Amino acid sequence: MPLFGNVFSPKKTPPRKSASLSNLHTLDRSTREVEIGLEYGSPMMNIGGQSLKFEDGQWLSESGGSVSQKEVQHLKKRNVQLEEENNLLRLKIDILLDMLSETTAESHLMEKELEEIKNHNRKRK
Repeated sequence: MPLFGNVFSPKKTPPRKSASLSNLHTLDRSTREVEIGLEYGSPMMNIGGQSLKFEDGQWLSESGGSVSQKEVQHLKKRNVQLEEENNLLRLKIDILLDMLSETTAESHLMEKELEEIKNHNRKRK
């Protein structure tokens, strides 16, 4: 038997009042669109003078700037080439940085050995 009663039993909350007194939520979609103008249409954007519209899961050009399929294929191929070149250049940079790190470490090691030799020769004199 608990000493202070059941502390963890929450009390029932009173039902909430309606957030809106409007009856628009009871209307069907088409009636709402007519009554208050909720026709949004497809999303559109303008990039670099080219107007694009989002329809059926794809962005379609609206400004008549149509590009031939051949040009699209050429641009895709060029894009792949540039990505491969970019990856190769990143690899070369990584290799050069590794080589620089190794050379720097060897240089520090040689400087340390040279200092030890100098100190050893000073002690002998």
